[in-house]
Amino acid sequence: MPKITGGCLCGSIRYESDAEPKMVVACHCSTRQKNTGSAFSLNIAMPEDQVTINGDTLGVYQERNESGGKAFYRSFCTRCGSPISGRGEAYPGVLFLKAGTLDDPSWIKPDAHMWCEEKQLWFNIEEGIPQFAQAPE
Repeated sequence: MPKITGGCLCGSIRYESDAEPKMVVACHCSTRQKNTGSAFSLNIAMPEDQVTINGDTLGVYQERNESGGKAFYRSFCTRCGSPISGRGEAYPGVLFLKAGTLDDPSWIKPDAHMWCEEKQLWFNIEEGIPQFAQAPE
């Protein structure tokens, strides 16, 4: 696979990696819907230590669910607002890049869909792709 490159809408944040993605997953939970302003978030799970993110406008938001679960950190461009990545204590060593920020997203296809119990009713998932009511174990 060629180098993965991408960045924010205004170009202030850029990232790259030579690593193979571990997985591409669509998350349909209501939090991701609010985070993206869309029906779901398409994420590329990458080895965190093999992704380089550059730029001086990278902000981080710490999220915790209502039950006081483990923290999840969302990075975004403070200039244009583009979501860039996410990482969390529940996923050690994994960085989730937002697929919409790729320079070339033509190869992206979800390996799985999670939090389908909260998915928008009008969205149909392609037959044969694994679906999970919540997060897979």
